[in-house]
Order: sequence, then C-alpha cells, then structure tokens
Amino acid sequence: MKIIIKNMICPCCRTVVITEMEKIGLIIKFIDANEVETEDDVSEKNLLLLQKALTPFGFELLHDRKSKIIEKIKIIISALVNNSDEEEKINLSECIRKNIKYNHNYLSKIFKEKTGTTIEKYFISKKIERVKNLLQTDDISLSEIAYRMQYSSLAHLSNQFKKVTGLQPSYFRQYKDGRQKISATA
Repeated sequence: MKIIIKNMICPCCRTVVITEMEKIGLIIKFIDANEVETEDDVSEKNLLLLQKALTPFGFELLHDRKSKIIEKIKIIISALVNNSDEEEKINLSECIRKNIKYNHNYLSKIFKEKTGTTIEKYFISKKIERVKNLLQTDDISLSEIAYRMQYSSLAHLSNQFKKVTGLQPSYFRQYKDGRQKISATA
C-alpha cells in the first residue's frame, strides 16, 4: 500500500517515519521523498495511529488525490531548487510533466486552488529562499549564485530577489554580515 506523507523531505524525516511505522508494526517495502510503500495493506486503525504518531513531527498523511499531486509538485520543485547547481538548465513545466502524468493546465489549476499561489510563484519563492541561504552561508559571489541557481543573468536574479524580498541581494548580504542595518526606508 502506498502512503503519501506531507513534509517528509530529508533523510532525517525518513528516519523518523521509519521509526514510527516500525513501532506500529508496519513493514516498509520502499521509502523515498514523500512516499512510503508498505508490504501489506494498512488498516484504518493503523493509519490513524500513524497519523497520531507523525503529527508532532510536522508530518501529515495525505488522503485525497489532489493533495497527493500538490505534494509531488512541491517535492519536484524542492529537488530542482536544491540540485540546481548540479544539473543542466531544466524547464519547470517540462520536469513536472515528465514526473506527473497530468495536463499542465490541470496541475496549475489544482495547485493554485490548494495553495493560493501558482506553481511558478512557488518555484520562484523556493529559489529565493535558497539564494538567501547561499548569501548567508557561502562566501561566493552573486554572479556565482546566479549561475548556480540557473538565472539568465545577475540582473535577473537581483530583480527577482528584490521583487520577492524588497531588498537587493548585496544589501541582504551586507545586513547578514552586520555591516549595515536595514532602515525603515529600505
């Protein structure tokens, strides 16, 4: 039986899920990203126990088809953003189409319906989150960040960053380093 679990995105998350499933006596056949496949069907009682065990960790069992699709889209976007510096330039809609066999217009509609934002805006927000992390943790140039994050230019990154955060990336980095305080007029 396949179980889709919201927010299970890293190896530590999978370890928690495995531990909690084993406590209930569920045998895992396969686990990856947001999906767990068990050896046998899982009773409603055990699904409720699993949900109760996972809720304190921020996980949620997804039951309806649309929620499962949305979670898959988010996982794809997360993988694209976190591996952007390792792969060739990839078209978002093409990547989603390859991994989820539904019409892009349908996927866009249900994503907006369930999340309140478009797939593209969600993708941009996740890219900007990653850029913020790179600005805070890595000592790399803005040009290198733009290249890693697959922006067409430094200007494109700067414009998108300012549109989302209200700040230029260089200003954000300076603030992070404590060299400058953000004023109320920024």
